[in-house]
Amino acid sequence: MDVEGPLRERLVDAGVELVLSEGTASVGLREIARRAGVSHGAPRRYFPTHRALLSAIARRGFKELGARSAAATAGTAVPRDELAALARVYVTYALERRGMFELMFRHDLLDSGEQSGTPDGPRLREATLPMFQRVTELVARCRAQALEPSAAVTAAALWANLHGIAQLRSWGSLQRALGGEASDSHDRLIEAALDAHLGPMAS
Repeated sequence: MDVEGPLRERLVDAGVELVLSEGTASVGLREIARRAGVSHGAPRRYFPTHRALLSAIARRGFKELGARSAAATAGTAVPRDELAALARVYVTYALERRGMFELMFRHDLLDSGEQSGTPDGPRLREATLPMFQRVTELVARCRAQALEPSAAVTAAALWANLHGIAQLRSWGSLQRALGGEASDSHDRLIEAALDAHLGPMAS
């Protein structure tokens, strides 16, 4: 029986729980070991640095977000509809998994180009890029243009807009600014973001 794999996953599980309950700043190798019920030196066998541990936790988040995105867009053929579905999943995930969401995009804390403690797994960079590449492809199709740098810039601007919606809602800032106009749903904000970057839908 492979005990190495389950122990590593147990350590990551403990890290995920800690990120979700107390935030990124609370995640340390000793606390992970304590929660997993192993010696304080055990995590070093799998995560030689703190960044490697955080990267492994972040990869779990990208896997979750990817699964939600795939489920939400299954059978969707219209590019704009798929973008809207991806946007709703993104913002909803941010609100429901706040600690994880904040960690996932903190590449200043992560080993983006390393194996993230997984001997045979993809680099963290390879876990983060597919989502953005898909958004870029959809933006290009919505604007009927080639997959060129301008589509990537628009996709990045849209992503930044959605990320801002997620963060400002999680902090309560949008609710305060808009009051009853958008305090109960983020769908209207997402549609406004799509209109701003892609133009309004043809009637």
